[in-house]
Amino acid sequence: MTVTLRRLLAAVLLIPLFGLGLASPALAEGTATAAAGASSAADDPSADIKDRLAAIPGLTVTEEKPTTTGHRYFLLTYTQPIDHARPWLGTFQQRLSVLHRGYDRPTVFYTNGYTLRTTPSRTEPARLVDGNQVSIEYRYFTPSRPEPADWTKAGIRQAATDAHRLITALKRIYQQEWLSTGASKGGMSSTYHRRFFPDDVAGTIAYVAPNDVNDREDSAYSRFFENVGTPECRAALTATQRELLIRRDRLEARYEADNAAAGSTFTTVGSADRAYELAVLDSVWTFWQYSLLEDCAKVPGANATDDALYAWFDAQSGVTGNSDQSLAGYTAYFYQAGTELGSPSFDVSSLKGLLHYDYKELYTPRSYVPKNIPMKFDPNAMRDIDRWVKNSAERIIYVYGQNDPWGAEPFRLGWGSEDSYVYTVPGGNHGSNISKLPAAESAAATAKVLEWAGLGGDAAARSLTGGYQVPPIGPLDEEGLKQDRVRL
Repeated sequence: MTVTLRRLLAAVLLIPLFGLGLASPALAEGTATAAAGASSAADDPSADIKDRLAAIPGLTVTEEKPTTTGHRYFLLTYTQPIDHARPWLGTFQQRLSVLHRGYDRPTVFYTNGYTLRTTPSRTEPARLVDGNQVSIEYRYFTPSRPEPADWTKAGIRQAATDAHRLITALKRIYQQEWLSTGASKGGMSSTYHRRFFPDDVAGTIAYVAPNDVNDREDSAYSRFFENVGTPECRAALTATQRELLIRRDRLEARYEADNAAAGSTFTTVGSADRAYELAVLDSVWTFWQYSLLEDCAKVPGANATDDALYAWFDAQSGVTGNSDQSLAGYTAYFYQAGTELGSPSFDVSSLKGLLHYDYKELYTPRSYVPKNIPMKFDPNAMRDIDRWVKNSAERIIYVYGQNDPWGAEPFRLGWGSEDSYVYTVPGGNHGSNISKLPAAESAAATAKVLEWAGLGGDAAARSLTGGYQVPPIGPLDEEGLKQDRVRL
């Protein structure tokens, strides 16, 4: 399950430590003290933005990179407690970036849930509101990881408090409305942040965010694969997957040779044989995650040559994707999946007799985390989040893709959800967003984004009637919400 879990493109509340409150007294006191002792430069609107950022306690500007669009782009670090409930245990440096548009513009807080990209880009909400963007690296992704790493501090509550502290600090500079956003694991993370700190931002736009409420009950994923696309496409994918296992003697030998040439090892997964089987299991998932229905014509099928099968397999799963070297950058994700987030499973009866390993033992997050890191799953974390969304969530937009397997278990609104919406892009994959919705839905969602950003009124009305002009896509939007080729 990795390249899917890494392609993307991929929590138990620590109740004894945090209870159900929004912040520990120690954290609240520390935040207030830091704000009171800050240099006046942080609060001086006539000062240069770089100087204002540098004056925030705990914030260090490490680099300014040029842009060609009039924005200013900074890479920074922020000092965070390893454990927000017990800040005396030490700190680590968390990476972030700031894309500065202007003090008079809204600000979008973005997490992709993984490693920080260090080239300037704008998310869809930042472009819609023509605003500033603050992007954060998720804790415990390198280099935003304390050493030695206490992995019990890698959870959603700790990460939500990272976001809260940073937003609180930067609101001294950016005083217009704030929104939050993220796609896939980033969309999940933006939801978790709102659960614990619902008033940090005025609204959240969460893209393709799965919601695995009950990790033991995954029948929704099996139903998805039984119905997605067309019968012809599903049959071609099954035939291709089976053929990759039938010709295992030849294709796996090629797989091992290519990994050896790349210097790959398989200590974490256990062997090249296990890694190959995992990649084959992933291949159909990743096809639907990143492809469209028209790509079914490219599925090789049972009569394909070895070369065609292997090329398709590499395009879907990545030949080196399950190696120690590739997995190292995603340990924090797999740890979270195996302790808080949950992970999908689905019916593999079509491969009966062709698998070397027990599917339920192999296809789990444990396979991707070094064995010296203990893992224990807490089933209450996602249940708490799900209850909050249904009972208390306000001002959240969820966007899903009809043909994206991650949408098989989506967030669902309830009687207590207010001013919140769920949209689905017809035929959409894991790259679905507001711009790909049908015109009326896209206009309605855009109007809500503008309203929450404090740009309602005329601008929101014009978006509903088609008169709102979205700031044009430019060099900064090359990345946008494009996902890394990771499972989430």
